[in-house]
Amino acid sequence: MRFMTARKRAEGKGAAHSGTEHHWYMTVSSVGLALIVPTFLYIFGSTLGGTRDEVIATLSHPAVAILFGLVFFVGLEHFRKGAQTMIEDYSKGLTRRLLIIGVTVLSYGLTATSLFALAKIAI
Repeated sequence: MRFMTARKRAEGKGAAHSGTEHHWYMTVSSVGLALIVPTFLYIFGSTLGGTRDEVIATLSHPAVAILFGLVFFVGLEHFRKGAQTMIEDYSKGLTRRLLIIGVTVLSYGLTATSLFALAKIAI
């Protein structure tokens, strides 16, 4: 016999039993992105008109390379989870599954490509 009420068992869980975790991940990642993206944009903007050697020198600095890697990784994970939520809300059936697979492949592909390009420049 259970001593927990139905409400207590369901508290903190959405219909898919993961809504709270997803909400917190999106909140934390958006706050993190709000803190690091302005620095990323400033550094990216200042290197935009430079020569190849200046850009490589800037991106070879460990702190800049880590910042760029974080922006790419966290930003694309935030995109993937947000796009998946949007797809789950507005589509159904096979279309939903195919769109989620497409967004996941796109997100991981862009993450791998951007981190590879950053590693080639930074090393």
